[in-house]
Amino acid sequence: MESKILSYVISFFFILIILSLILIRNIILKKGETGKIEIGNAQTIGGREEQDDYFATCETKNGTMAVLADGISGLANGRMASMVAVTTFIEAFRAVGNFANSQAFFKEAAVKSNQQIVQNLNGSNGGTTLVAVIIDEEGFLHWGAVGDSVITIFRKGEFLAINEKHVFENVLKQRYIAGEISQLAMEENPLKKRLINYLGYEGFKHLDVGTKPIQLFQGDKVCLFSDGIYDALTEVELESLLSQQAAPYDIAQNIIRVIEKKQLKNQDNATIVILEKV
Repeated sequence: MESKILSYVISFFFILIILSLILIRNIILKKGETGKIEIGNAQTIGGREEQDDYFATCETKNGTMAVLADGISGLANGRMASMVAVTTFIEAFRAVGNFANSQAFFKEAAVKSNQQIVQNLNGSNGGTTLVAVIIDEEGFLHWGAVGDSVITIFRKGEFLAINEKHVFENVLKQRYIAGEISQLAMEENPLKKRLINYLGYEGFKHLDVGTKPIQLFQGDKVCLFSDGIYDALTEVELESLLSQQAAPYDIAQNIIRVIEKKQLKNQDNATIVILEKV
């Protein structure tokens, strides 16, 4: 009798252990599925003689990073500047042990990038914009930006703007709001698209960074655009293209195909990187 009871108890605990293992496995799988990031990218040289855009992505134990830099085409060494900036950020992320302070990380990487670019320029002209994002293991977005490249979240058919472009147009808007200039003077200023902050000069001011992480949800697409993307396509066109039921890589490639098909006379280098939370 006692042996029969003992066998029942052993069987009960054996079944309990198996059920516990199945439950743990399902939790791990579910966490892995909800935290997965799919990456897509594409670019075109446009009507330029040189491709000054540069980008890279990487994945570590701390999450997924994407960096895009647009070397200033009007200056020499734009390609060098964008490559140095992106490479510096990627290498810094790969070297991170415990990713605890994203603001400090972005600022330190920006200062290091700027110093390296200035050193390489050795008195010559050059510079680059830069946008960088990190999606951590918990599905939160961290970001840094300088210049006029764009970070945006495409969520449920709408864009959520993340960074503000560092262009003279924003200075003009502030002067208009303050009553210092007219609306016409603001809108028709020929220098309104001029960069007022970028990487690659002694007067580098700062890199804008997110004050707090942004929670991402399934289906969110974090997009990085160089100005060749948003200058060539309207917001409506981009919304339509990003709404396609396709992998991020296919969407990115299709966006570039649409731009190239337009054959715009002064098409700039155009680069897009998409990180989708699936």
